[in-house]
Amino acid sequence: MPLVFEEIHATPDRKKVNEEWFVLANNGSSPISSAGLNVVVARKGKRGSVLGQIDPGFVLAPGEKILVLSGSPGKKSQGTVPEKPGLKTYYLFSHEPLLGGDGTTIRWTLNQLDVARVVYS
Repeated sequence: MPLVFEEIHATPDRKKVNEEWFVLANNGSSPISSAGLNVVVARKGKRGSVLGQIDPGFVLAPGEKILVLSGSPGKKSQGTVPEKPGLKTYYLFSHEPLLGGDGTTIRWTLNQLDVARVVYS
């Protein structure tokens, strides 16, 4: 898969959703659009559920990376946004963290096919 999770970071405080973040990278040779991809989360030993669809999404050029935050921009109550110089930021607008402990799987899918996948441990 050319779209890969390079880094994942869980929040130590479930109320601080903006302190949970992911770095996605395009390791392929052509641009990738995330528009229309589904975000699927599965807790260890459980079947996954669709949390939402990426809309409007973003486009990553070959070799480009993006910082994806679980929370919402401008909500100080959701914690401090990490500084990653040189990376664009995309928010998922989730009210709670996606990572629910070891074994949580996060998948970005298109028509039930994985486009990017990571298992937290």
